[in-house]
Amino acid sequence: MKFLDLAKVYIRSGGGGNGCIAFRREKNAEYGGPNGGDGGKGGTVWVEVVDGLNTLIDFRYQQHFFAKSGQGGMGQQRTGKDGENIILRVPVGTTILDEDQETVIADLTEVGQRIQLAKGGNGGFGNLHFKTATNQAPRRANPGQEGVERTIWLKLKLIADAGLLGLPNAGKSTFLAATSNARPKIADYPFTTLHPNLGVVGIDNAEFVIADIPGLIAGAHEGRGIGDRFLGHVERCSVLLHLVDGTSDTIAEDYRTIIGELEAYGGELATKTRVTALNKIDALDDEERAAAQTELEAAVGGPVLLMSGVSREGLPEALRAVRAEIEADRIRSNPAVEAESWSP
Repeated sequence: MKFLDLAKVYIRSGGGGNGCIAFRREKNAEYGGPNGGDGGKGGTVWVEVVDGLNTLIDFRYQQHFFAKSGQGGMGQQRTGKDGENIILRVPVGTTILDEDQETVIADLTEVGQRIQLAKGGNGGFGNLHFKTATNQAPRRANPGQEGVERTIWLKLKLIADAGLLGLPNAGKSTFLAATSNARPKIADYPFTTLHPNLGVVGIDNAEFVIADIPGLIAGAHEGRGIGDRFLGHVERCSVLLHLVDGTSDTIAEDYRTIIGELEAYGGELATKTRVTALNKIDALDDEERAAAQTELEAAVGGPVLLMSGVSREGLPEALRAVRAEIEADRIRSNPAVEAESWSP
């Protein structure tokens, strides 16, 4: 299945049916009177979060969603049939944006959430509705209310506990493949990863979800490369795991490049908790490891983990560090979690 995280959709709710002007025509009804029914309601357009989806690919093949209009009223006090509703089914993490791609209509983060996007028009009143003591034969009826037409954008931000960051070929996909059942494409050329990958990682009888996005390069926030398109997928993460290629000749510069892109991207991404790891240490001897770690720690201003996705050296320590930050973020977000987990 292809990955699609942005889709433009055209929606329109159904218009209400017109009211009916009619009178009783029975032979034995001397004073027939009005009996025109009301029009039916137009269909409403809804969006609903469902389980089992992880892409917006369905909206590549269908972009127009128009609900049916209500049926007009009929004689003998018959109300017209309501128009059928339309439901747009989207994956968890979908954000609904207005046509300007800036105004947020809804942020859907839980399965079962249901939001009304365009309400169907009300049906018009038939002439029976206007009967009064002084006007017993009204010859008027209301037209149905028109439907609502609008253009919206669906933007998917994957739900993950941790996100992988780094330059192209920093070893992110190798790390994901080594620690989970995910099987991303791995090769020795830049931009091997072209779309985000999710993997479920387990450590010490605990599991969490980690997201791998395409590598960033200098100027990504201005549209260079492809990684900037997917930074939104790690906005929801509790912690970011920043992998730096230990075989690079410019380790500190590589680190600062990614940090600069996060700051230029804006939002909370630059201030998110980060765990920094020096990757590919299997290609370094002890002296080279020490020198590279010292250089990176000076740039980070804190501790740096050593690991290798190929030899699996240091992977458990890196996973435990990420898991600890995830748990700390959950406690910060919901102090009741700590209270419930505590026991004498």
